Amino acid sequence: MGDSDVAGTLTRRRRATFAAGRGGSLLPVNGRSAAGCQGSVTADGSKENGHGKRDHSLETARSKTKSVKQKSRNDLSDRLSCHKSQQSLLSSASGYSNYRGVLNWCVVMLVLSNARLFLENLLRYGVLVDPIQVISLFLNDPYSWPAACLVIVSNVFIVVALYTERQLSKGSFSELVGFLVHCINMAIMLTFPAAVVLLVPSVTPVGGAFTLGTYTILFLKLYSYKDVNMWCRELSTVKAKKLARSLSCPSAQHLRGSDHKVCYPGNLTVRDMYYFVFAPTLCYELNFPRSPKIRMSFLLRRLFEMLFFTQLLVALTQQWMIPIIQSSMKPLEDMDLSRMTERLLRLAVPNHLLWLMFFYWFFHSSMNFTAELLRFGDRQFYKDWWNSESVTYFWQNWNIPVHKWCLRHFYKPLLRRGFSKIVSQSAVFFLSAFFHEYLVSVPLRMFRLWAFMGMMAQLPLAWFVGHFLRGNYGNAAVWISLIIGQPFAVLMYVHDYYVLHHRQEDV
Repeated sequence: MGDSDVAGTLTRRRRATFAAGRGGSLLPVNGRSAAGCQGSVTADGSKENGHGKRDHSLETARSKTKSVKQKSRNDLSDRLSCHKSQQSLLSSASGYSNYRGVLNWCVVMLVLSNARLFLENLLRYGVLVDPIQVISLFLNDPYSWPAACLVIVSNVFIVVALYTERQLSKGSFSELVGFLVHCINMAIMLTFPAAVVLLVPSVTPVGGAFTLGTYTILFLKLYSYKDVNMWCRELSTVKAKKLARSLSCPSAQHLRGSDHKVCYPGNLTVRDMYYFVFAPTLCYELNFPRSPKIRMSFLLRRLFEMLFFTQLLVALTQQWMIPIIQSSMKPLEDMDLSRMTERLLRLAVPNHLLWLMFFYWFFHSSMNFTAELLRFGDRQFYKDWWNSESVTYFWQNWNIPVHKWCLRHFYKPLLRRGFSKIVSQSAVFFLSAFFHEYLVSVPLRMFRLWAFMGMMAQLPLAWFVGHFLRGNYGNAAVWISLIIGQPFAVLMYVHDYYVLHHRQEDV
């Protein structure tokens, strides 16, 4: 028994030593240090990394081989089959919409065709541009300036409107008396200059049109001035304690750059009135949005554009428009339909080009120049009318100041009085037709109603385009009405003016 116990003890010791040797490999063994053991471990790791790199390179080579094989298979498939189901680019089902190159081609063709027409015009008529002749369009007699005098007299109507509003704010005038004074003032504002233009021979058609245009703008401004001050009085009567949050005193966020806000009747000053008179808007507010400062570089760019386009408009009118109009008189007198159509199409291109230039000159250059000079913040004078898919959209977006005035002071008041939308829209077109005819017939001293009928014809045209044409077709219809309608009215007025005045002189 004793011998067997000793043998078991020795066996257990050997097993424990063997296990400790296997588990503690980092301990010193046979005189080798731990560093030596660590080196052996690192060497083993580097061998494993080398094997890993070789394996990675083998995998890369295999993948390249597979890709080469796949490419060769694809090439072989392409040789066997080169077709797939797809639509032509010009088909609507293809979904293709990048026609930038076609647009550039159209611009190049337009420039080349008009360059040919311009060269043909020079070869046939020579140089007809005469800047001095422009002065005669405004003045018959250099010592008589009736148009300028009429513009100066317009200050009387401004002062009367301001005085009336001050008396109304103090209670010296009743609402009825104030309304009658405003009506008389604005009625005289339209009839007095028209009578002077009709009765004074020294007023030229261009000078008369400029004068009547100035009085028309002033009429719309003073009408808005009357309405807004009346609304302020009504609001102060109903909500006197909440005036700071009312229409007459907008919030500071609405002012955007104004140092202080004006409340009624603190707005009834000469400074406030004349700021509104010269501001590029027809709708009055007590607190207009203001820009922080005047940008001189922006101002000079707009001034350069104004001068450049003024000269260009005059030159193209003298060189291009007038010869075509003069050559159109004989076909109009003979009622030669084919030649009249040819002259109309010849006049359409320069007339439309001049109209586009005038739009940019007036609504972008001139109005931005005035707004920058007065630090007027609202510069939205037009929207994307060129994308109009209906006639209604065009008239709502090409002249934003007039559209705002009609909507605020004419269309919505009619709706509030119980009129339907159709009747209200027709009334707006009727008012616009009246002023178009007023600005054309009175300076020419003849009444033919071409402009009036042209504006009223927009109603059935708007109905037809809105119900039967959509998308690009509607946009094309709007462009055709602009390109063809305007030169037709121009030819009619020029023909009637020539028959009425120059034919009598020839006889």
